[in-house]
Amino acid sequence: MAHPNTPYLCDPSKQEHLLTQTITRLGRGVENEIVIVSKRASREHAHIRREGRRTFVDDPGSTNGTFLNGERVMGSAQLRDGDQISIGEIMFIFHDPDTTTRETPFPELEVNVEAGIVRLNRRTVQLSPKEFSLLVYLNENRSKVCSKDEIGRAVWSEYKRSNPMDQSGIYDYQIENLIRRLRTKIESDANSPVLLITVRGLGYKLLGKTDME
Repeated sequence: MAHPNTPYLCDPSKQEHLLTQTITRLGRGVENEIVIVSKRASREHAHIRREGRRTFVDDPGSTNGTFLNGERVMGSAQLRDGDQISIGEIMFIFHDPDTTTRETPFPELEVNVEAGIVRLNRRTVQLSPKEFSLLVYLNENRSKVCSKDEIGRAVWSEYKRSNPMDQSGIYDYQIENLIRRLRTKIESDANSPVLLITVRGLGYKLLGKTDME
């Protein structure tokens, strides 16, 4: 390849579109660098903009919107390797070969309690109410070891109302199963967790990026 470290978009036909210019235009019009054959695409729908080693997707005001990992782009958003860009029914995958030469980045976990939204590396994760409650509690106590008793009281709050000291209705296997299910949602490999780890004999801990530095 003439530009081995140049980022590119991969379209549904697996064709690679090198992003060699400062601004690459996408849209229905034939004057664009990447022409999109879709009635839902505007004539000049979106731009891919490069600033040094960073790459952005810009939506200059398209009618039907540009979507990044399923969420509408409002103005501009920075791209990362593996991001999905959707214009109409056409989806592109952004690839940045330069990232393969760097260390694997620590997973970026965002927990928005007010909105009830969890994102992993900017992609929405669907959790059950119990999984969400567990993650919220662990996130509030990030980098601290949380015992099974503490998790039980926080997640199975229905037991607190009748008798705050009574944990007889919560068994270790219920907590362990919930931890296991949550790991399948937030870990790339649930069998080798890097975010939600077990501290043998003490409980569980949700790591932050600072723990790895």
